[in-house]
Amino acid sequence: MSLAAHLEKLGLPLVEEQLKHPTVAGIARGDLDEAVFRSWLEQDYLYLLDYVRVFSRLAWQAPAAHLGDLVDLAHATYHEEMALHRSLSAEFGADFDKAVKGPACAAYTRFLLDSAASYGEGLAALYPCMWGYSTLGARLAENPPTEPRYRRWVDTYSDPAFAELTRRIAQMIDEAAPDRATAERLFLEGMRHEVAFWTVPL
Repeated sequence: MSLAAHLEKLGLPLVEEQLKHPTVAGIARGDLDEAVFRSWLEQDYLYLLDYVRVFSRLAWQAPAAHLGDLVDLAHATYHEEMALHRSLSAEFGADFDKAVKGPACAAYTRFLLDSAASYGEGLAALYPCMWGYSTLGARLAENPPTEPRYRRWVDTYSDPAFAELTRRIAQMIDEAAPDRATAERLFLEGMRHEVAFWTVPL
């Protein structure tokens, strides 16, 4: 079993935990309190700004074969994923200019930026976000919400193009071959941050 596949197996229980979280369950039903989703949008927008920085820091260390991959991932995050947030912001009354990181967002981005000091370890640390959202999107798409705004969110993360980006990260992890125990520790810590992130400040 490849390292990335091994990490995914370890992460499945934490995906199930996320699916049971009230925020995710509300998105799945399409009846999540708008104030909660607005807060999540603001927190995730701030998170994604640092996520782009993480990709950029890893790109600086990447082998030539994957420099373009990481630049593409940074571009897709900034111009596509964040575009979804900007398009939803007016519909939910989100204010990205005045938003301030809550404790979960601050802890998660600090963890990712610190982990990105090492190429292979940084990839393992960020994989919970890529793989986790791709997995959540696929699961939620099995019975998508009828509420159109939440349906757009599910469609974004269940898109085959997003799944392909996730597979590229998996390939990079396997090729980088970080220490297995360290990769497990960082991946699971990232997954715990993913769970914590759904409890947003109100």
